[in-house]
Amino acid sequence: MDVTLLYFDDCPNWKIADQRLAAAAADRADITVTRCRVETIEEAERVGFHGSPSILVDGVDAFAEPGAGVGLSCRVYRTPDGLAGAPTVEQLRAALGVAPEGER
Repeated sequence: MDVTLLYFDDCPNWKIADQRLAAAAADRADITVTRCRVETIEEAERVGFHGSPSILVDGVDAFAEPGAGVGLSCRVYRTPDGLAGAPTVEQLRAALGVAPEGER
């Protein structure tokens, strides 16, 4: 499985997402995580960048919401604890098809 973390440098949340993604994928040798910095509006439009951080699983935005805009902006995620700048580890595990912590 190919996972891509899309981000831009000024985003304060991409490193948190990167850490959580590493934790979620740690037990799966078949998951390859790539980081891709998006630098221009043109590039954001080309890759369908819905804000930083964005997580693509096999090329598909795992957390896309209908009508989400494209551009160089920070992204907000709905989590069990409210809105946050990155998905939780459990949300990432679910998106990657990784069993929850207590079931491994």
